Amino acid sequence: MTHSHLCPDTLWVPLLCLLLLCVPAVHTAKCPQQCVCDQIQLTVTCINRNLTQVPPNADEITVKLDLRGNDIKELPTGAFKHTPYLTHLSLQRCNIRTVKEGAFRGLGRLVFLNLANNNIEILYQESFDGLSSLKQLMIDRNRVEEIQPGAFSQLGFLNLLSLTHNQLVYIPNMAFQGLQNIKWMRLSHNSLNYLDTEAFAGLVTLTRLSLDHNELQFFPTETMTRLPGVTRLDLSYNPMTYLGEEAVSMAKLAQLFLDHMSLQDMANTAILNSPSLTHLDISFNQLRVLQPFSEGSPKLARLNMAGNPIYCNCYLRPLREWAIRGKVKLMGTCGGPDNFSGENLEAVYPPELRCQSQEAMLKAEFEEAIRITPPPTEAPENKVKCPANCVCEAETHHSSCENRSHTKVPRGFSPNTRLLDLRGNHFHYIPSNSFPGVAQVVSLHLQRCKIVDVESGAFSGMKGLIYLYLSENDLTSISPDAFKGLPQLTYLHLEKNRFTSFPKGAFKLVPSLLALHLENNAVTKLESGILTGAEGLRALYLTGNAIDHISPRALDQASDLDTLHLGGNKLEEVPTEALSKSGNLRDLRLSGNSIRWVGPNTFRPLERSLKELYLDNMGLEKMSQNSLTGLGPGLRSLFLEGNQLEEVPDLHPLTSLEVINLAGNPLMCDCPLLPLRLWIEKVNLKVRATCSNPPELRGRRVKDVHAFKACPGGESLPSLPTVTLKPAKTPKTTKPKANAPHWPQARQEAQSQTQTSQDSEHQTSSSQENQERGLNPQPSTFAWLLFLFF
Repeated sequence: MTHSHLCPDTLWVPLLCLLLLCVPAVHTAKCPQQCVCDQIQLTVTCINRNLTQVPPNADEITVKLDLRGNDIKELPTGAFKHTPYLTHLSLQRCNIRTVKEGAFRGLGRLVFLNLANNNIEILYQESFDGLSSLKQLMIDRNRVEEIQPGAFSQLGFLNLLSLTHNQLVYIPNMAFQGLQNIKWMRLSHNSLNYLDTEAFAGLVTLTRLSLDHNELQFFPTETMTRLPGVTRLDLSYNPMTYLGEEAVSMAKLAQLFLDHMSLQDMANTAILNSPSLTHLDISFNQLRVLQPFSEGSPKLARLNMAGNPIYCNCYLRPLREWAIRGKVKLMGTCGGPDNFSGENLEAVYPPELRCQSQEAMLKAEFEEAIRITPPPTEAPENKVKCPANCVCEAETHHSSCENRSHTKVPRGFSPNTRLLDLRGNHFHYIPSNSFPGVAQVVSLHLQRCKIVDVESGAFSGMKGLIYLYLSENDLTSISPDAFKGLPQLTYLHLEKNRFTSFPKGAFKLVPSLLALHLENNAVTKLESGILTGAEGLRALYLTGNAIDHISPRALDQASDLDTLHLGGNKLEEVPTEALSKSGNLRDLRLSGNSIRWVGPNTFRPLERSLKELYLDNMGLEKMSQNSLTGLGPGLRSLFLEGNQLEEVPDLHPLTSLEVINLAGNPLMCDCPLLPLRLWIEKVNLKVRATCSNPPELRGRRVKDVHAFKACPGGESLPSLPTVTLKPAKTPKTTKPKANAPHWPQARQEAQSQTQTSQDSEHQTSSSQENQERGLNPQPSTFAWLLFLFF
């Protein structure tokens, strides 16, 4: 009896001591001076504190950091390395001008980043490296005028990108490459007047695109056809005057906003190729008459014509009859004649829509013209020069003759022209001296012009040309003197032509060439000396050719090569010898080749430079354990998905890895895979690796397989947790591990599910996404201690 009476006291004393020891650890975490810290919610708030740098002494397990209203100006490399568990970061109104390469490196758990209301001008290639889990990125109200290729290449999980109220004028091809899960992109309130054909290429998950309040003068048909999943497109407040035949060709588009523009006419086949369109808003334009849409057009439910000077006479009758037959709701009112002025369109029936005599109509139109026509103004003294059948803008210095069926290059453009768009014509060949008097042109577009030949000196005199687009033509070769007179040519696009061999010798007269695009041609070999004259080349794009051989000396001249894309070719081995002089290569892509085996030291020539390595979807069956030797701390992204690997090479030396994908490999979850299991336990990464064998483990994540603990050397792996929290009816709730080193990870994963951020208009969508993932907030540290001990 005495023993049983004393037992509770005997247990209480050590348990209470242990609890008291743990509680202070929770409440004595570091907190930067001038900041407010919440140790339960793991947040640090430093709003309007005149900080000039990111506070380096915030607690390591902080999950939310709010730095709004400070004076930081520059985010240096590794600015947040002391807080690797951040999920939310707010940096609005901090006077930030520059985001250095790798500023966010190490923030592999961040899901929300707000950089609004700063002074950022350029989004550099590696500005957002390390943000492999980011869901929402806000860069609104900055001064962004340039997006460098690859700026978003590491943001594979991004759902929302907001770049409103910036200074973007032009979106180049592949500007948003890497956004594999983007749902909504906001580019409103910029100065966009041109979108390259492949500007949004690869954004197959995009469902909503906002381009309102820009300077687009024509509907960007070719660009929009590259967006197969967009259901809502907003082009309001752009200065478009006409919507041409089959201009809108988007298979899933349901809602199209073309309001508050300058539309004066629309072809009746304008939306013929958008079968899913149900809502069309063309309100507040200058439409007086609108023809019914042609047979085969989508079954619209709503057509908003409010704010247009619609003339309700016999010319409106066909549209009104069409709307009644198709049960289309017409929104808007009559702008005339007087007897119908202000009347709702749906209240006017077809028999009432009559025309007066021709004399009376002319008189009425004349009187109305006098009433609404502004007084004449004097013509500007320096009216911009422009060839016939072209459109030229004096303010933007842009000239366009796109899709005008020209058979010869037009002449007579203003000498101040900066962007010259001649896409979609029928030139067939470009003779010598085709562009006299336009020495200031920076960007020349000759895509889809059926060009088969470019003569020597064709671009002579274009001393300011930086971007030259000859994509989607019928070129099979290029004259050695074709690019004569282009001392500043930097970006050359020759993709989607008919080259069967590399255009060797064509680059000796372009000393400034940095990027060469030859994707989707039929090149079969890369021979020695192909880059003679292109010694400064930094990026070579050869994806989608038929290359089966690369000479060991093929790339020797381009010793500064930074990016090499060889995906989708017919290589059967990694061209290690050809890469021996490419000691500065950072991005190597070999996806989709037929490489079955990667031997030891394959990438040793790139050990000091390589950051991104793509070996996915190749049918790769085996990699030597030492195949990645030398890459060490430099490599940041490794893509091995979609292969036939049962084992993987040693990943322990890759200490700076931020993204790795092993999905779609038939991994054998047995003791030979133990090094991978140990590595997964060690790193702070989402590793997509699933067992295929043995059969009883098929479909299980490698991280969840505890059989590895029985393997020699597997003793250090954590055991199955003995105490778990079991909330009712939430089987997918994240369970914190019992061992202390993983507590911050469990806390961070719990905190990341309740996305709340001030200065954000996107909180609702974030929380919905978290609910869909099936995750719920976890109890506080103190609550966990009570649960465990009592």
